[in-house]
Amino acid sequence: MSKYRRGRINDAVAEELNVALRDVREPRIVNNFVSITKASVAPDLKIATVYYSCMGDFKEALVGLEKCTGMLRHHLAMTLNLRITPELHFVKDNGMEHGAHIAKLLSDIAAERAEREKNAPPAEEAED
Repeated sequence: MSKYRRGRINDAVAEELNVALRDVREPRIVNNFVSITKASVAPDLKIATVYYSCMGDFKEALVGLEKCTGMLRHHLAMTLNLRITPELHFVKDNGMEHGAHIAKLLSDIAAERAEREKNAPPAEEAED
């Protein structure tokens, strides 16, 4: 299977799972504002690793997602024209936390630089 096709399948799985999550009534998913960030389907289409993000408790959201796995797979089978409907394995996506950490480091560096420039003696102008 070409990389282009796998990329389209990955995107389609992630998109359809997000659509399916809108209809889920599981309180652990609804209360934690769970969303699917990306999916990675194996070349043989048997397993899909699904990365999720949420605004609340990640462990509670994972329990809710695992409870709804059958419904989510059924939605994929009905909407996507795949030979095999993949098993879903959910993994926490750390992208938001990593981005926040990088932003904090950059703001610390900027504050440190501003403090250093503020405390530095003024540069003497060169005589012409």
